[in-house]
Parts: sequence; C-alpha cells; structure tokens
Amino acid sequence: MIRITLLVTGALLILVTPLVGILPGPGGIFTFAAGLVLVLQNSTWARGRFVRLKRRWPRFGHYADMALRRRSFRQRQKRDREAAEARAEAALLGFPQESR
Repeated sequence: MIRITLLVTGALLILVTPLVGILPGPGGIFTFAAGLVLVLQNSTWARGRFVRLKRRWPRFGHYADMALRRRSFRQRQKRDREAAEARAEAALLGFPQESR
C-alpha cells in the first residue's frame, strides 16, 4: 500500500510540474526531479522505460543519473576511473594497448 501511495505521489508531482514551473524560481525542476525519483523507485515498468531511454540517448542518461545521484552512476564512474588508471599505468610500463 505504501509503494502505491509513493508511486501516485510521484506521478502527481510530475503532473503538477507545469503549474509550479510558471511561478518564479526553479521550483518546477525540483518538483519534477522529486516526482521522477518516487516513480523510478516504486515502478518496475517506469524503471525499464528509463533504462531504454538512457540506452537510446546516453547523454541524457548521464545527466539524469548525475542529477538523481543514482548508485549505479557512482559505481560506473568509479569503474571507468579505475580502468583509465589501469590503462595509464600499463602505458607507463610499456605494455601494448589492447583493442576491444
């Protein structure tokens, strides 16, 4: 019951965003972000659609993950950083670059 309530609250926040966006200030951005977070946390269907959207437009997905501070985004950043460090260390030691 709580999950459904949170999902409906998130959907309402997303629907109210245009009304809040009319008011001066950045209220619409925060209202939309809060609604999106609630919907993504409580709906498997919405999460699947979001993943498909991120695959189609990776730059949007990057900014969305960064804005939502998703754990998967932080893990991906850490993994990419470690891989870059490993490549730099291998180049310093004279190992040939692997092509994938």
